[in-house]
Amino acid sequence: MKNIFALLVIFLVAFSAKAAVKLPAIFSDNMVLQQQIDAPIWGWAKGGASVEVTTSWNGKSYSTTANKEGEWKIKVATPEAGGPFQIEINDGEALTLDNVLIGEVWLCSGQSNMEMPLKGFPAQPVKGGNEAIVNGKNSSVRLITVPRNATIETTQDFEGQWEVAKPSTVSEFSATAWFFGTQLYRALDVPIGLVHVSYGGSNIEAWMSKEMLEDFKDEIEIPETKEDFGDPNRTATALYNGMLHPVIGYGIKGAIWYQGESNYDRPFQYEELMVTMVDEWRKEWGMGEFPFYYAQIAPFNYGMFTPDRVIEKNNSAYLREAQQKAGKRIPNSGMAVLMDIGEKNNIHPADKKAGGHRLAYWALAKTYGLEGFEYSSPTFEAMEIKGSTVVVAFDNVPNGITSYGKEVKSFEIAGEDKRFYPATAELRRKSILLSSPHVSDPVAIRYAFKDFVVGEVFSTGGLPLSSFRTDDW
Repeated sequence: MKNIFALLVIFLVAFSAKAAVKLPAIFSDNMVLQQQIDAPIWGWAKGGASVEVTTSWNGKSYSTTANKEGEWKIKVATPEAGGPFQIEINDGEALTLDNVLIGEVWLCSGQSNMEMPLKGFPAQPVKGGNEAIVNGKNSSVRLITVPRNATIETTQDFEGQWEVAKPSTVSEFSATAWFFGTQLYRALDVPIGLVHVSYGGSNIEAWMSKEMLEDFKDEIEIPETKEDFGDPNRTATALYNGMLHPVIGYGIKGAIWYQGESNYDRPFQYEELMVTMVDEWRKEWGMGEFPFYYAQIAPFNYGMFTPDRVIEKNNSAYLREAQQKAGKRIPNSGMAVLMDIGEKNNIHPADKKAGGHRLAYWALAKTYGLEGFEYSSPTFEAMEIKGSTVVVAFDNVPNGITSYGKEVKSFEIAGEDKRFYPATAELRRKSILLSSPHVSDPVAIRYAFKDFVVGEVFSTGGLPLSSFRTDDW
């Protein structure tokens, strides 16, 4: 009896000494790895253990040694899109990842308009969402969502796993990301992986690290302890630590971003924050200037948040302007304009397909080189004053502009007195003539520069002109 007990103790000690390799949730069955890169794979093992990774697409093995904390990382060369494949990770005890695809992987991040699932929010539908769910079965599209988590310290992992697209999984998944990803799939015919990391109501600084916010420390409070936490989604660094950090470094093609509503009252700070965030994300990912495509926030009655006071700069047109300016400073970026889908009393527009598809048009054109379609909204190019008339010219209108036969009422015109009056707009093929009986000597114009407004001017490809102004008043 004593001998049996001794043998059992020896077995248990030996078993515990040979702890199995552990992977973070971002590496699981059904995952998609970015094609044709050296894709990082990392995890934990016993300190000093030898770890070997073998990939079935080429039969090649890669090895490394875990550090004293048990951390290890290996980069594996991925082929052209295809699969399914297997990956075996072995530190003396093998772990196998099955049904792995190689394709195009995109990070999808932001606040509630990125988080909003295909099934919609309570009493807030997604237009066409039910149909998209019913038709959601696609073994070539894979999804993973990082759950909400706000922390004071950086985390290394999360609870979750990659899922194959089917009605029950896509129902809960980001509608914007789904429409983006499935449009890519239809155009490229390769596997698509979508990594969804968003939190409703979050401000941009929540998605930035303490180091990223160094230049803003006099403006933004950075928590030092849990007691410094306010709202978890509006505490600087909290979502970077708890949600983004565990996926940083995973091989991606690029990122899409839908956020800004929670910074609407600080538009002049937002431009700098956004430029800094993208630059620092790219540095931390270590994959160069990966594409960054983002949605311009849709018009909405933000005044409902401050009914007891009127704050002119709370006009969300200033935030939309900040997003435009940031895009001009961020290399390899593009902005999907959503002037036509806003809802006056609902901050979550139902038409998520428009945003998802417009983000996809940017990716398909700029990242994947597809041609023959419009992807960039019209932008203000120049104005020429001819007496009391202003001639407005636009970029990105290869086939001209249109209002679809409707009268355009959202232009304003001002003279030296800085008072804006509604302008009469006459559309030409690629320009617009503006005038007002109240302004004989115009000096500035504005278009749709309101909190809530419905876009009226489009390219013939159906992409809306963004709100803009020529003044700095």
